[in-house]
Amino acid sequence: MMQTLDRRRFLQRMAAALPASAVLPHYAAMAAPQRGKVKITDVKVMLVRGLFDWPMVRIETDAGITGIGESYWGRGIKDIILGTLRPLMIGEDPLDVDRLYTKMITRTGGAGSIAGTTVSAISGVEIALWDTAGKILGAPVVKLLGGQFRQSVRAYWTRRPQNPLDPASCREFAGMLKSHPYGFTAIKCDFLRTPDPHEPFNRHWTSRDLRRNATAYANIREALGEDYDIAVHCHWEFDWADALNLARAVAPMKPSWLEDPLPPDFSESWVKLTASSPVPILQGENLYTRHGFKPFIVNQGCHMIQIDILKAGGLLESKKIADLADIYYMPVCAHNVASPLGTLASAHCAAAIRDFRMHEFNVGYPRVQLGTAEAWEKFAIYDRPFLKDGRIQLSDKPGFGVELNEDHVRANLAPGEQWWG
Repeated sequence: MMQTLDRRRFLQRMAAALPASAVLPHYAAMAAPQRGKVKITDVKVMLVRGLFDWPMVRIETDAGITGIGESYWGRGIKDIILGTLRPLMIGEDPLDVDRLYTKMITRTGGAGSIAGTTVSAISGVEIALWDTAGKILGAPVVKLLGGQFRQSVRAYWTRRPQNPLDPASCREFAGMLKSHPYGFTAIKCDFLRTPDPHEPFNRHWTSRDLRRNATAYANIREALGEDYDIAVHCHWEFDWADALNLARAVAPMKPSWLEDPLPPDFSESWVKLTASSPVPILQGENLYTRHGFKPFIVNQGCHMIQIDILKAGGLLESKKIADLADIYYMPVCAHNVASPLGTLASAHCAAAIRDFRMHEFNVGYPRVQLGTAEAWEKFAIYDRPFLKDGRIQLSDKPGFGVELNEDHVRANLAPGEQWWG
């Protein structure tokens, strides 16, 4: 037992300590001839209306090369980037991605940023640095992240029938899904719960709620058939006993996973739930950096992790999280509520992760009428469809291979925003 614990601690320390030069020797070799030749001259941000106000980030250099990225949404993101991170970047070599990420982490939040909007802001700058590096080196970002495991990334769509308790509504939903031009083969559906007005903060399922969810997910499975993957979407709301009751209620539907059933902080309850659940437990969209994911991975607090790459620390930090999970044979998924730009950036990272399962894809953004594939294609200039046969398509052009469609983005800037400020 002691040897097992010692080995676990050793692997944990090694994975947390590896520098980028050790993780990405190919990138270090490619970047070496170009180091010191290009300097960052500016960092800009603009907010674009979507499901949220998406923060778009641009790195400008003295070589005329620009890189673009996206941060997870959040109040204050733009102020953090322009007021705190931008001065840290001016005059730096954009190829020093890991060093600059470390600089941003250690120079913000007192002794160092560990979570929240500051890490999200840092993630957006880090992602734009990778696009810049890819353009300088003439390579797709996925090739810089240690190697490409797949040419495209399987996507799942977060959406459910209008009334999952009605078989006819589920059949209508199935018809829409099967005819969608993006060819989805996997979805994630929200659970049903009737709030108790007398107990708005409890974490309890009623017997009625459990019966309704068992019926709803059975209806969805019946409508879609056995070949579609269906995940159950929670929102960190339950105690471990009630989360286990939900897992048992939906188990006959054979879900891909039960997502975020407990509050996001680590506790032994996650371990107990994972050990007892008849369906895979997935967790991670509200975790930040390797240190946030570490207790779930090394203590087997879930079966699968889901990284929000635009939030958790950016591309390289997410790759390091995935490498730690791989030591424990734990699969990786990606949470995603980003624009086409952020989605593609995240997918480049996903394509460089060995045991990657599925990447979230959000098509419907009613605030700007982005409910169709055609609207997504208008958002950015890309050399291929964003999605085909249920998979996010990666370009082989330098960087992320994508540029924003200025006319379309200008028409959808958040109030008070200007094109790149």
